[in-house]
Amino acid sequence: MKWPRLIESLFALILTIHGTGAAGQPENPQRRIEVVLPGSAPPAPLTGRILVIITHTNEPEVRLQTGWLTSPPVFGVDVHRMTAGQSASINGDTEGYPLRTLDDIPPGDYYIQALLNVYTEFHRADGHVLWAHMDQWEGQNATTSPGNLYSRVTRIHLDPSSPTHVRLELTERIPPIPVPADTAWVKHVKIQSKLLSQFWGRPIYLGAVVLLPRDYATDRTTRYPVIYQQGHFSHGAPFGFSTEEVPETRDEREFRESRGLETGKEFYQRWNGEHFPRVIAVTFLHPTPFYDDSYAVNSANQGPYGDAIMTELIPYIEAQFRIISKPFARTLTGGSTGGWESLALQLYHPEFFGGAWVFYPDPVDFRRYSLIDIYDDDNAYVFDSSRVPTWFRQQWSPPERYIERGDDGQPIATVRQMAQLETVLGGATRSGGVLSNWEAVYGPVASDGYPQPLWDRRTGKIDHAVALYMREHGFDLREYAQRHWARIGPSLVGKLHFFVGDMDNYYLNLSVYLLEQFLQETKDPYYAGSFVYGRPLKGHVWQPMTNVQLVSDIAAEVARNAPPGTKMDWFKP
Repeated sequence: MKWPRLIESLFALILTIHGTGAAGQPENPQRRIEVVLPGSAPPAPLTGRILVIITHTNEPEVRLQTGWLTSPPVFGVDVHRMTAGQSASINGDTEGYPLRTLDDIPPGDYYIQALLNVYTEFHRADGHVLWAHMDQWEGQNATTSPGNLYSRVTRIHLDPSSPTHVRLELTERIPPIPVPADTAWVKHVKIQSKLLSQFWGRPIYLGAVVLLPRDYATDRTTRYPVIYQQGHFSHGAPFGFSTEEVPETRDEREFRESRGLETGKEFYQRWNGEHFPRVIAVTFLHPTPFYDDSYAVNSANQGPYGDAIMTELIPYIEAQFRIISKPFARTLTGGSTGGWESLALQLYHPEFFGGAWVFYPDPVDFRRYSLIDIYDDDNAYVFDSSRVPTWFRQQWSPPERYIERGDDGQPIATVRQMAQLETVLGGATRSGGVLSNWEAVYGPVASDGYPQPLWDRRTGKIDHAVALYMREHGFDLREYAQRHWARIGPSLVGKLHFFVGDMDNYYLNLSVYLLEQFLQETKDPYYAGSFVYGRPLKGHVWQPMTNVQLVSDIAAEVARNAPPGTKMDWFKP
């Protein structure tokens, strides 16, 4: 077929502009990054996730800039049984965050680095075989995990008129993380869990950081109440305790002060005061192959962490230290992840613990899973505006659903963006991110042995069978409490205390409102606890009291609940 002359001329012009350059190369040639496992690599084949990070600055080091929504462009690909001399390729087809492809990065000069997050093969007791990252006591942080490999930082120039082929060699290995030495105040505990090791088919460890009260070493007769503080993995002492001044940037100081918190040294100075209550504070360490924290409950995907904490770790701690092993003297506190855990442990074991001080917890009612109602919503990414008054509806362009906002309410990041980041950092819910972890904790096991996603990562469509599983297995804590109130309520009277900012940055206050609505309506018995909301414009990590005041309040409550005749040498009102 012959083209009319005018069309032929136009077609030739288009090819000249958009097709090839003077050297016959495409004007936008595909970029490719080759990540090589060098001959100096370990002889055993390596399985894991290769990440390539591209950024404008090398401060901090490139690999340390990823991991959260503020991450620079990062691209990820799985490798299986990679041996020395083999390579993996990152190209225009590789999914990235926040830019979708490598070709979307604007021309310019950049720093680039590659990282291999090494996986371990697990033969679980449920019959599934899967690959995941064995925590090296770093708290599921791929950028700092001992044994992970990375390349040296390279300076590159991206030019749209020429091909970009970059070769990065994984020549460096992250060294072991030194655990802080014990001091007179702070002790570190680490034990192998029989229950978890049996489930995972490999040795799995639990640990704790224990903060001792003043005169513990010299007064060998007094036994003390214990505050079990929940939270993300950290070798640091409970409540940020520090005998030394810890340097702060201006932003860090302003954030801490806006949340009503004192410095670690200021806490130490009061903790060491003559009239300060003598208590023992303990933070649990229980990273999993999916996250830096197990949420302290039994899980189909992660195993019997709840049983291991209750029957192995707590008994060990209470045998090693002079703790009053009575319900009235065992209290719980924590924020965010730790807030959810504190409430879960108190609800699941209402007679074992004497009270929970719950701060800005992860969703405690899954009708507000952040902003998502996982039971009634069909999509996690977009909002169905037919459920709001007519004047708010958008029929042609459904609004994106947000998951993060500023203290002033300014939307920052969407659910879709967070899911995209986690997909890049680790497929099959191995990102180490919170969305993946919620599925690992709350959800069922998929046919391939990995956690069954709550929603399709590309479309956002919610799997309501997974949502119902989460509810039926007791992870929707409001629903669990309501369903079991006749049994657990009598042991919870006066024990539940909640604190959250009304502008929580992850919308966590919304599920707390729903929990309060239920608890305020309880009868036979009435819950007799408390809710405190930070207003106005109080975000995540807000507290209405310092940690010093919190410990004092908890100690006073323990003293009030102590049985008549209890020895109270520890209480210094």
